[in-house]
Amino acid sequence: MCAGFNQDLRQRQSQSLVLAPQLRQSLKILQVAALDLRSVIQEELEANPTLEDVSSETDSLDAAAEGPAEHATGEDEGSDASPPPAEDAPSDTPESMDFSKEFDVLTKLGEDWRDYLAEGSGNQPFTSEDAERRQHFFDSLVIETSLQEHLLRQAEMLDVTPEVQAALRQLVGGLDERGFLTQTPSEAALQAGLPLSAAQEAARLLKTFEPAGIGAANLGDCLLLQLQNKGRGESLAARIVRDHFDLLTRRRIPEIARKTGAHMDDVQEAIEDIGRLDPAPGRKFADDNNRVVVPDVVVEKDEDENEWKIILNNDYIPRLRISNTYKEMIARGTLTKQERDYLRERMRSGKFIINSIEQRQQTIERITREILKVQRDFFEDGVHKLRPLTMTQIADAVGVHETTVSRAIANKYIRTPHGVFDMKFFFTPGYENSTGESVSNKSVKEMINELILLEDKGRPLSDQELVAKLQEKGIKIARRTVAKYREELGLLPSNLRRDYTG
Repeated sequence: MCAGFNQDLRQRQSQSLVLAPQLRQSLKILQVAALDLRSVIQEELEANPTLEDVSSETDSLDAAAEGPAEHATGEDEGSDASPPPAEDAPSDTPESMDFSKEFDVLTKLGEDWRDYLAEGSGNQPFTSEDAERRQHFFDSLVIETSLQEHLLRQAEMLDVTPEVQAALRQLVGGLDERGFLTQTPSEAALQAGLPLSAAQEAARLLKTFEPAGIGAANLGDCLLLQLQNKGRGESLAARIVRDHFDLLTRRRIPEIARKTGAHMDDVQEAIEDIGRLDPAPGRKFADDNNRVVVPDVVVEKDEDENEWKIILNNDYIPRLRISNTYKEMIARGTLTKQERDYLRERMRSGKFIINSIEQRQQTIERITREILKVQRDFFEDGVHKLRPLTMTQIADAVGVHETTVSRAIANKYIRTPHGVFDMKFFFTPGYENSTGESVSNKSVKEMINELILLEDKGRPLSDQELVAKLQEKGIKIARRTVAKYREELGLLPSNLRRDYTG
């Protein structure tokens, strides 16, 4: 019995490891943008002879009979472009072509790996070699890692309390594209229902993550973190950033020299050193802004029925099926065992790719539907009605892990009545106004931008006056937060916005 159990354990381990290439492919299909998906699928078509692209055969039928979302959600099972039913396959093809078990393994593998290794090995402990193999396996799964994934992997390695881990996820989920915090520890604690001490510890730890400068509250904090990481926390450059940042941004070298007591040449050299730092360390993980943006999904209102519709973009997704030619070759029984095994494996791999594409589209559709539920006011009225939203909320609603949401929204865009938006745009922390309604920080930024746009240019609004204006709208916000949002909008302080010509 023991021998049988160990054999079963080895088989389970082997099956899990064999999934690694399929898992990598599935994750890649989930994460890539619409334009890139065609090339990914083309690579698979070239590598797998049992896969066929039947897009050209079905285009005319699609135009006459199908909407784009129907194929994406797998409702058109009888179409040529859909995988053939299992009962149509020859009797000696792989048993079922049912991949539900594989996808279950993909979602649970990380959680179960340690448990079943320890459980199945009897008295044998989970060794460091097991840990290395496990880590190597998961390292191989990283496909075009997003900033959030990169940071969450570092967070998972920390020996901290569950509350601190939850606070780290909250803060990481709210970082902007530069890698800066968009919420204070107190705001994160309030929004996630966590102790303030846990959020404060999480904010401190996040600043120690790579790349250096991540988790900063503002540009000055980001530059100072990078200098500290280089062991130059007490250098002239660090002193300038820490104590004279306003003069630095205006390059007031004589004033900096006078206040620091340093020679002007040394100040100039220090400023050049600061200029070599990365002002937005998170952007190395961001999308290429020069690429053509193709929406993966469209959200539009049907005025006749007064309801919102979600339409998936399938224009860049080839329609695949398993080739009947190779199924017939197997059925004739003229192939060698090696040839049959090869074709079976290729057919199984092809079906997995087809199902991965279908799962990608289903996941994007489900996430978009949940975004629409939360952000309906935005779709109706625009950015000023955007509500706070976290990846954790969507993950819980959809029934997947946060990292799946992170992958699914990476490089994806939604076309709305108000323009095309990166899906990350809809995930934002926020505030509660005087009536108890949630307001996102993007909405607050929009209010600040509008107030400044309409201000008297001869007497521009100070940050404190902006605070008062926002309080009139029911938004309670600190002056330093207004200043931070104003800087993020690229708007100058009031003394530099004043127009003296009037």
